[in-house]
Amino acid sequence: MIDDQTVSALDTAAGCGTRLRQAREAAGLTLEDVGTRLRMPVQVVKSLEEEQWQKLGAPVFVRGQLRSYARLLNVDISQLLEQAQVGPVVPPTLVSHTHTPRARRIAENLGRRALYVGITAVLAVPVWFATRGHFDGSAPAPNTASLDAIPAAVPVTPPVAGSDAAVASAPVAAPAAKPAAAPYVASLTPVPRPAPAAPAAAAANLDMQFSGDSWVDIAGPDGGTVEKALIKAGERRSFTPGQVTRVTLGNASAVQVQQNGAIVDLSPYQRANVARFQVSSEGSVVPVSH
Repeated sequence: MIDDQTVSALDTAAGCGTRLRQAREAAGLTLEDVGTRLRMPVQVVKSLEEEQWQKLGAPVFVRGQLRSYARLLNVDISQLLEQAQVGPVVPPTLVSHTHTPRARRIAENLGRRALYVGITAVLAVPVWFATRGHFDGSAPAPNTASLDAIPAAVPVTPPVAGSDAAVASAPVAAPAAKPAAAPYVASLTPVPRPAPAAPAAAAANLDMQFSGDSWVDIAGPDGGTVEKALIKAGERRSFTPGQVTRVTLGNASAVQVQQNGAIVDLSPYQRANVARFQVSSEGSVVPVSH
């Protein structure tokens, strides 16, 4: 017959997976019941009980799944979790691959400026030669008049009262010669109007607030890594539209995601306390496309 001390020793020797399996069976739950409540695949629950950690991904995910399972069954496995053969959480080393030498940046800026000067010269020189004759003083400047203005009429001299013979004998004065006036040229130059102001684009920032430690993997539009590390509780992250395209959150229950100030429900993108989603160019959260 096994006494109480022997049973206590066996419980202490049992690993995390065995302790969770015993608690599940004592509660009368099946693997399918646990998977439904934790939103985990049945194969993941079975791997946790069999302590097959290598099938479950990164160590931080395994620890989070074990803690979620233990909370469901009201089992304390904190000491067993430290003794389990689950690898430690080591934050990855972030290496920048987009550094550009200062000399190269200066050379690129000078090259762009020289290109702009060349294009301006190509466009401005022919225009200057074509319009030079109008401003060198060799030809009289034409008078300009608006099409809306009507030129003044030539005044007509009224006839002098008297007999027809007097009028006939009166010498007719020749009209005084007037200097030839320069022709009028109608001005069709459009009146400049101010361009309408472009409406300000609405910001759709993606904000993340961490109430617990969470391992994140965030990728940019070019497929490169924006951030891949263990973020501590109390920290926040904010990204503008187009800055990130793919996000993976470990311990997703401890992360609050907001899009343009509105809280995003992560349950459609969450499995086994890990949330995966994509961010469109407008900043909208969408499911991951495979």
